[in-house]
Amino acid sequence: MPHYVAIIEDAGPDDVSLWFPDLPGCISGGDDVDEALENAPEAIAFYQEELIEGGRQLPPPRTLDRLKADPEFADAIRNHTAVLIEFPPSDDTAE
Repeated sequence: MPHYVAIIEDAGPDDVSLWFPDLPGCISGGDDVDEALENAPEAIAFYQEELIEGGRQLPPPRTLDRLKADPEFADAIRNHTAVLIEFPPSDDTAE
């Protein structure tokens, strides 16, 4: 399964945001980190829907090492927590 790198940023005392370097404008949020992470696949899904409506597809995800080497994102990765978000999420409920 592909994994997109997400950058976690505290936006306030009860607000955490998460953004994706490979998906400009795609953000997730929540009252805490767990909620922001839980909402992340849905944010990617909505982003994907918008791209499809415009006749485009999700770009392939870059590795964390490739993003660290990109001057546009190196500081954000160095100064914040980076996590991997699986998309599409695996269906853990299948038996």
